[in-house]
Amino acid sequence: MFGICNLAIVPVRSEPSDRSEIVTQLLFGEHIEILERQNQWARIKIQFDDYEGWVDSKQYQVISETNYNQLSKEAIILNADLIDYISAPDNLLLPIPLGASLSFLNNSEINTSNFDFEGTKTSGIKPKSALINTAFMYLNAPYLWGGKTPFGIDCSGFTQMVYKLNGYKIHRDASQQALDGEPLSFIEESEAGDLAFFDNDEGNIIHVGIIMDNNYIIHASGKVRIDRLDHLGIYNPELNKHTHKLRVIKKII
Repeated sequence: MFGICNLAIVPVRSEPSDRSEIVTQLLFGEHIEILERQNQWARIKIQFDDYEGWVDSKQYQVISETNYNQLSKEAIILNADLIDYISAPDNLLLPIPLGASLSFLNNSEINTSNFDFEGTKTSGIKPKSALINTAFMYLNAPYLWGGKTPFGIDCSGFTQMVYKLNGYKIHRDASQQALDGEPLSFIEESEAGDLAFFDNDEGNIIHVGIIMDNNYIIHASGKVRIDRLDHLGIYNPELNKHTHKLRVIKKII
């Protein structure tokens, strides 16, 4: 079975329970493969990044395999505003967040509610220089484990969404993202838009941020914020200390 998210933001959980940890989110218009059903729950795989988890079966619309495959081939079209809305003939207004997918709206077999969107869209690959401007749109968004929107986002959700809005596909988790790209030996070799990864005392990648010019970094820690970056890691001037230990810098694009 296959489906599409027809709500603004849907939690994807680690287990089939409302009390379970949220590991990521489905945004409006993202399409999924349904791997398993268990009572009111479905274990899904998100087509964009192959991420798996559990969602409430009432929070998606079933679509055909043909439509799923067609959507997977089409260019990704996304909402480019912090928040906008989808309208329908019955005067329904459905708010959608930055990065919601609009690719299915022209497919009448999927868009059975006759949703319409008149806001700002983005599609296609943008120059690397555009990444930082997109990142600024999330500035001060509160940290939320598993989040992917300006209303709550985690460190790797932030980097994934910034890259996605500029036409690039990267994995969902920081540890997965760290496996991609070309490692750089020094901060001085990096460019704005490269990713910096940070580890814990056990050597596990636990954090990621987007490098800016002049040894600054924008990342989600408490909120999406801008801090200093040096060879030791992230320096938070408000706390007057380093908060994250640098592991590796990667040129992803």
